[in-house]
Amino acid sequence: MVVLCLLPFVLLALVLTSAVAVPAWLVLGALALCFAVMLFVSREPPGTGVGPHASVEVVQEGRGSERGVPEDLILRTVDVIYPLAQYRLEDHYVIEGTLLMEPDAAFAELGRRFEGSALTPLLQETGEGRPRLVLAPAAALPSPVQRRGWAWLNLVLLLATLATTTWAGAAHRGVDLLAEPGRFAEGLPYALALLLILGAHELGHYVTARRHGIAVSLPYFIPIPFALGTFGAFIKMKSLAADRRQMFDVAVAGPLAGLVIAIPALLIGLQDSTVVTGPAAPGMMMGGADVGSSVLFAVLAKAALGGAVLEGHRLVLHPVAFAGWLGLLVTALNLIPVGQLDGGHLVHALLGHRMARVVGLAALGALVVLGLFVWSGLLVWALLIVLVAGTTDVPPLNDVSRVGPGRVALGAVAFAVLLLILLPVPHALYDAFGIHSPYL
Repeated sequence: MVVLCLLPFVLLALVLTSAVAVPAWLVLGALALCFAVMLFVSREPPGTGVGPHASVEVVQEGRGSERGVPEDLILRTVDVIYPLAQYRLEDHYVIEGTLLMEPDAAFAELGRRFEGSALTPLLQETGEGRPRLVLAPAAALPSPVQRRGWAWLNLVLLLATLATTTWAGAAHRGVDLLAEPGRFAEGLPYALALLLILGAHELGHYVTARRHGIAVSLPYFIPIPFALGTFGAFIKMKSLAADRRQMFDVAVAGPLAGLVIAIPALLIGLQDSTVVTGPAAPGMMMGGADVGSSVLFAVLAKAALGGAVLEGHRLVLHPVAFAGWLGLLVTALNLIPVGQLDGGHLVHALLGHRMARVVGLAALGALVVLGLFVWSGLLVWALLIVLVAGTTDVPPLNDVSRVGPGRVALGAVAFAVLLLILLPVPHALYDAFGIHSPYL
């Protein structure tokens, strides 16, 4: 799968380095073929799905147990799920069939029946949408680590990230802290604003996970002594979500909490940002930004600066505004519906495991096409997503119950935010936004 995911990038490299002109339709067709092959290879065969690399031994069709699931397990579950197919998947017992009660009630009943046993019940769906009960050894599932005293590591990483982001914030203002350490306050506005945004994002995940009884670590910040000063932060999930509703809540809480800090930071910082009348603003790494580069950013810039943006199309962002702008970017990248990104968890919770993989591969394809024809930097993000977040995520214990209309509506809002952050303002709408573009 990794090789297949890299094929579009190999194709792109050949096109860019070739002296022969290649028609755009041919490039798009080849990319479409790559992703079609990925879809075919990654499709879930009937009766599989507990693990991406597991081998399946189909033992028996029907209700008997001579070569399949032991009789005592059949008797313990037969009035919850009517078995139509039974087989072993390594050390897992799998029963496919028809649920005889509502998914939530079925999962709760199975939990009671297997409480204290060596097996943990999981409700999943096959590729055809048929319910599947997986009885997995408890030792094979993620479980909380019963070890304390490691909070010092989180604190050390936080302090290190505060130092590196302070250095980066000062560098963005032209101050070299190695030569002038006494001017460290120059970098604090950027550092504190960015850490608040990243911290709010991760604490949104953390608090929601704890509220649902999911074991989770404190946030780990990632310091780097160059560029932005950090690669962000993450938390470690130490146990599985009980159902799609919990998965959805934990996933959506991070981006929403981050936006609660990022948007006010951007609005406040924009008050002290500088509008320039030509394309002479510094690049992104030095706080330069196009007003029309994002629909949401354009709306916020107009709200903060009003008619000032009529005089120019580019801004030199104040460090606090730059941190808020990065907060929008981090939110958008996390909401891309791929693998173990927040967006991947959301689309899984909304549409199910199989459709989530299809949507994820389609999103990666869109990133490659946009990277090819709009901004080449998206190709790097697509590759990083494949290597870090993968194309699939870990399902909850109950992957059958639906999330409900309220969460569907909130999920639609989250993905609308993704589009508002990533999509630039169409040139035809610049007048409607009241933004002057020197490029028109």
